[in-house]
Amino acid sequence: MEHVEPGFWWVGMKSDKLQVMLHGKQIATYTPRIDYPGVQIKGIHKLSNPNYLFLDLQIAPATRSGKFDIRMQQGNQQFTIPYELKAREKGAAERRGFGPSDVILNLMPDRFANGDAGNDRLPGFVDKLDRNDASAGRHGGDLKGIRDHLGYIAGMGYTMLWPTPVVENNQLAYSYHGYAATDYYKIDARLGNNEEYRQLVADAKKQGIGVIQDIVLNHIGDGHWWMKDLPSKDWLSYNSEFVPTYHARTTASDPYASAIDKKNFTQGWFEVHMPDMNQNNPLVANYQIQNTIWWIEYAGLAGIRADTYGYSDPGFLTEWSRRIMHEYPHLTLVGEEWSDNPNLVAHWLRGHKNANGYVSHMPSMMDFPLHDTLRKALVAPENLHSGFATLYEALINDQLYPQPSSMVLFEGNHDVSRLYSALDEDLDLFKMAITYVATMPRTPQFYYGTEILMTSTKHRDDGAFRKDFPGGWAGDAVNAFTGEGLTARQLEAQAFIKKLLNWRKTQSAIHGGKLMHFAPQNGIYVYFRYNQKRKIMVVMNKNMTETELTTVRFAEILPANAKAKDVLSGQDFELAQKIKVAARGVMLLEID
Repeated sequence: MEHVEPGFWWVGMKSDKLQVMLHGKQIATYTPRIDYPGVQIKGIHKLSNPNYLFLDLQIAPATRSGKFDIRMQQGNQQFTIPYELKAREKGAAERRGFGPSDVILNLMPDRFANGDAGNDRLPGFVDKLDRNDASAGRHGGDLKGIRDHLGYIAGMGYTMLWPTPVVENNQLAYSYHGYAATDYYKIDARLGNNEEYRQLVADAKKQGIGVIQDIVLNHIGDGHWWMKDLPSKDWLSYNSEFVPTYHARTTASDPYASAIDKKNFTQGWFEVHMPDMNQNNPLVANYQIQNTIWWIEYAGLAGIRADTYGYSDPGFLTEWSRRIMHEYPHLTLVGEEWSDNPNLVAHWLRGHKNANGYVSHMPSMMDFPLHDTLRKALVAPENLHSGFATLYEALINDQLYPQPSSMVLFEGNHDVSRLYSALDEDLDLFKMAITYVATMPRTPQFYYGTEILMTSTKHRDDGAFRKDFPGGWAGDAVNAFTGEGLTARQLEAQAFIKKLLNWRKTQSAIHGGKLMHFAPQNGIYVYFRYNQKRKIMVVMNKNMTETELTTVRFAEILPANAKAKDVLSGQDFELAQKIKVAARGVMLLEID
């Protein structure tokens, strides 16, 4: 046998079905048999390639955990395949996902911290360590590097950790980013191993941090072991022939889209080195669904982030999201639909009424529309149709989202320019952006290095967007974990975010309160987050001079003779008449 996937499973799952893929020379010529109480073979699938056999197993609800053999026989020849059904951890099915009470940190393991230099160069991996190659080279960051700095991550105020994909990416080149899987069930050895990944999740939990796994459903890397021995010609889209997608993402819900364009978007290969999975093949679809469930159960995950979400077959995505949420009703799934069109993003959300009748079970999507608007609004001039006005008007799109607060709003990630650079290295605008992301009715997500004002080009440049985090490598002249070598401005930004995010942890009005905002006037934008217990007033001033703000306009929500303390400065304010807002200032007022 070369592969048995999944290599083990669990008793007590809500679904009593399990499909096991067996891969070995001429395995389809053998007859399988299982003699274990509660486990039955209900179906056998043979493909055009005799080196594969798929077994449909039924696991009765009362089946006990234990080990057994799958006995394979061909005439007088026979051998056994050991298998195990494990006991589930207590509360596994009821695990909590993430939501607006959390703050997510997105990082690239290869570029964050190198905790184990022993895995930097390994036999069998062609793509070697090269820190001089900022764009495509591997730099040596790993799981131990993340584990070593969980205290820093927790101290900054993050409660969820989203590393970019950690499964094996044994590609000839450009393998560090993780989005071209070559083994769905194995952690890339240059990052660590499966057990180290479990240990990272366990250690993170002790620090009050959940782990979100980044997965790619749409495609694999052309270095995947399947490519040397495909199960069938239709295992990949377009009968395993390279046909590029033209990225016509609106075809998913466009009432005028042609059938050929719809097919190309979901079945076209992402690029020549990233073959597209044919999820119209039920064996492919079930394999991917089970793989997601396996990682959630095995590692103890708090959620899943699905890359290039809309590129997958829509019917498959419905079933994938349904089955994951069936097994884990409190888990969170978030999809990437890289579009500034809120109608397109809303199409994939659970509870959204689609004109074409499409049904999804996805609880969350990345809020690319609001992310894009925020960045543009802050650097734009202030007038009736620009600046804060566009940010104010953008929130009307929340009526498209069944639960706006479930959306993940981010200031940056590994695919976009650094926030500080996008805002022309203006620290005042930077603080406004950070405050906005942290106080909107959303689940906020920040990118590693944002807190120390890491910079990049504004145009697309992956190497510039994904620089090493200073202090993550022995000998680094600057150490952001300790503050050594950081500039005064960097230390100010780091302290600002740390204070804001740790304050946010206890704010029920931010986690689940309502929003009321007032149309921007004279370069100032004001909004409130509130519930029955607490009111928070956020004030942003883009003017180059100190500006007086008359508070009577907010009487419908602001109590008479209200007093407040600015969380950021510690200053007390009387709100009965007017307050002065510092030039280019942001205020976060806790109202008494």
